[in-house]
Amino acid sequence: MGTQVNDIDLNIGNAEVSSEISGTGYKQELNRVLTVKDLVVFGLIIMLTIAPCEVFGPVAQAVNGMAPVVYLVGVIAMIFTAVSYARMSGEFPIAGSIYSYVQRGINPHIGFVIGWTVTMDYIVIPALLCSFTGIWLHKIMPAVPTYVFIVIFLFINTFINYRGIEFTAKANKIMLIVELVIIALFFAFGIKYVFVNGLGAGGFSLAPFYQPGKVDFSLISTSASIAVLGFIGFDCISTLSEEVKEPRKTIGKATIISLLLIGVLFVGQSYMATLIHPAYADLDPDMAWFDICREAGGLFLYYAWIIVAAVAVGIANTLAIQSSIARLLFAMSRDNTIPGAKWLGKIHPKYKTPANALIFTAIITLGVALVPVMILATLVNFGALVAYMMINIAVLVHFFIRKKNRGLKGFLKYCLVPMVGFFIVLYVWLGLNSLTFTLGFVWMGVGIIIGAIKSKGYKEVPPTLKEV
Repeated sequence: MGTQVNDIDLNIGNAEVSSEISGTGYKQELNRVLTVKDLVVFGLIIMLTIAPCEVFGPVAQAVNGMAPVVYLVGVIAMIFTAVSYARMSGEFPIAGSIYSYVQRGINPHIGFVIGWTVTMDYIVIPALLCSFTGIWLHKIMPAVPTYVFIVIFLFINTFINYRGIEFTAKANKIMLIVELVIIALFFAFGIKYVFVNGLGAGGFSLAPFYQPGKVDFSLISTSASIAVLGFIGFDCISTLSEEVKEPRKTIGKATIISLLLIGVLFVGQSYMATLIHPAYADLDPDMAWFDICREAGGLFLYYAWIIVAAVAVGIANTLAIQSSIARLLFAMSRDNTIPGAKWLGKIHPKYKTPANALIFTAIITLGVALVPVMILATLVNFGALVAYMMINIAVLVHFFIRKKNRGLKGFLKYCLVPMVGFFIVLYVWLGLNSLTFTLGFVWMGVGIIIGAIKSKGYKEVPPTLKEV
């Protein structure tokens, strides 16, 4: 009898899962096993809980030592766009993230172009992250060439992602624990250094948040420009929509929770770092964070942070990005909108992962990693910011215009909030350099040509989108 009840429960659960995607024209191929907790962990990993260590020096110097303000402004600025992702993920619980949301929220052809555009970021970011970690580890192990580390990290990440989303989720949890431990050590040494030994700022201080005469619109706009780029990645949570239990509820919830948690971690770490070393002007831009660690915790904390940062960025962070790009390629492939769609859209029969897309991503990453780091760094923001602008437009078009969710509540939720998000991101996007714009628009142009060829002049759409 107990077995029969369990079988009935399982069948009901499978029916509910199937119904989540049946209305979209696709069949369930990926493995739905993830929970809100898994997604929050994924979000924290992909935004990197220890991210301030990468840019603390330049950030502190750009805002007169008020680095915590940057991350506080960042949370406020990005929450609007995060809410838009939550709205669209609840409406369309399918893989593909921005590609799928713009397809169905605005227009299938525009969705393809935006999806193509954001793939540039997703391809470049893993290569950039692996290059960073290779450089860091080469500094403490100079006998090993940088490229060897890159190959090792890519192999580990591809193996973990290939084995299935459950395996990836377990790896994410382990890496998150490691990151949180090193953050706890940083706070422990920092508290002792500042509050027990009376060094650095010597105690609590409001200076990291407010300095008379220095807090103005210029500071806020500079903070927004830096911070929005620092929070890029939370949108990748929505690429896992077809591997989540109750995606209509969990994707949006996890997106908001992970963004708020990462904001608290960023503000807290940057505040402690500023208390340890208030003299921001003399910081080494490249090694500022690690130097502060050595100041508060000696060589132990210095080397511990470098090693954890390398592993966190090279494995955990890259792992999550690789997982996201593979699922975006899978979503575009099953619509047959990109070259090699039949091969890229294959799902591994045992592990239920987009195996070919993962292998392809690893190969491309390995090649892109040969490009100098500074060139890669200029490319990673174009597509993401375009995606952030378009997700806000998609909410406006789909909910406010098409579905006519009007009135005061509808205006606030589906017009005002997304428009605030749009203009915040637009402001940051317009501040990108000319090289980024040139390469970004060239990549977008290539996508427009491919889209025109695959759709016979933008006249045809995939069968699942005939009614969109």
